[in-house]
Amino acid sequence: MTNKGKGPKKERAARNRTIDVAGNEAEALSRRFVSAGSFDAGKKDLLICGDAFEVLPRLLPESFGLLFADPPYNLTKDFGKESFKQISGDEYEQWLDSWLRLCVPLLGPTASVYLCGDWRSSSAIQRVGSKYFNLRNRITWEREKGRGAKQNWKNAAEDIWFFTVSDNYTFNLDAVKQRRRVLAPYKENGLPKDWNDGDTGKFRDTHPSNIWTDITVPFWSMPENTDHPTQKPEKLLAKIILASTNPGDLMLDPFAGSGTTAVTAKKLDRRFVAIESDERYCLLAAKRLELAETDKKIQGLSDGVFWERNSAPSNK
Repeated sequence: MTNKGKGPKKERAARNRTIDVAGNEAEALSRRFVSAGSFDAGKKDLLICGDAFEVLPRLLPESFGLLFADPPYNLTKDFGKESFKQISGDEYEQWLDSWLRLCVPLLGPTASVYLCGDWRSSSAIQRVGSKYFNLRNRITWEREKGRGAKQNWKNAAEDIWFFTVSDNYTFNLDAVKQRRRVLAPYKENGLPKDWNDGDTGKFRDTHPSNIWTDITVPFWSMPENTDHPTQKPEKLLAKIILASTNPGDLMLDPFAGSGTTAVTAKKLDRRFVAIESDERYCLLAAKRLELAETDKKIQGLSDGVFWERNSAPSNK
C-alpha cells in the first residue's frame, strides 16, 4: 500500500508476494474507483471510496442478489484511517442495525445475506440479522492463525451467518461440493460406490458442511495477500459467491477492505458494488482488480473443484 507519512518503507523478503501500491501507481489506480459523491448508482462493477452510511441510501432498491458484509468486530482495532473501539454488546447491536437496515431495501426478493463475526459479535449478528431476514445457517471457518493463550483456548475460528430474504433463493449445491480423499474405499459388485478411482487417486465429491477447515488466511507468500489487517481469503468468498449467485448477478459489500469480494466476483463473472472508506485500501483493491483482468486463479479452487486442503494432485 502507499506509505504516506509513515517513514521509510520496510523492505520485503525476496519471496514475499504481498500486493503493494508504489507511489507512481497511485494516480492511475485512483481512476479505477469513484468517490461517494460522484458515482452513478445505475452502473455495475463499482469500487466506491466513501462512507457506507453515505453511499447505501443512494443505491438502487432491489438491485442486489447477494450481500456480503465483513464489518468491524466488537474489538478495538485500527483499519487505516478508520478505527473501531470496543463498546457494550447493546451498543454494538445498535451499530449493526444502523447500517444493516440501510441494506435491506437494496436486496432483491431472492437475495442471500452473509454476515461475518467472531465469538464476541456473533450473537448480536444473529439477532439483528434475524430481524430482517430468514436465518438459514451459521458457518464456522477455521482461520488457522491466532495467538495462543496461557489461560484460554486459542481463538482460531470465525462465524459467517447465512440469511435469505425469502424462501425462494439461489443455492448451487454442485458448484460448492468438496473433493475429499477416500480413506476407506467401499466397492459394490467390484466397482467404486459413491467415489471415483482415477489417475489422481481415490476421491469423493461431498456435500459442503457449515464447518470449513480448508480455508487458508492470506499470508506473505500468497499472491492475494495485502497489508489489510482482516483480509478474507478469495477461496472463502468463492464458496459463497458460487453457492448463492449465478453469473452476471450483482453483489454488494459495504465494508470492502482490500477488495476481496470485488476481486473474487470479477474472477467468477459476477458484478459488484464495493464500498471502502480508506483510500489506501481502495488503491489496493483497484490494483487487485487490475491483476484479476489477466489472472483468474483462486487458490484452493481448481477446474471448478474445491479440493480438501493438501489433497489436490500436483498437476492441479
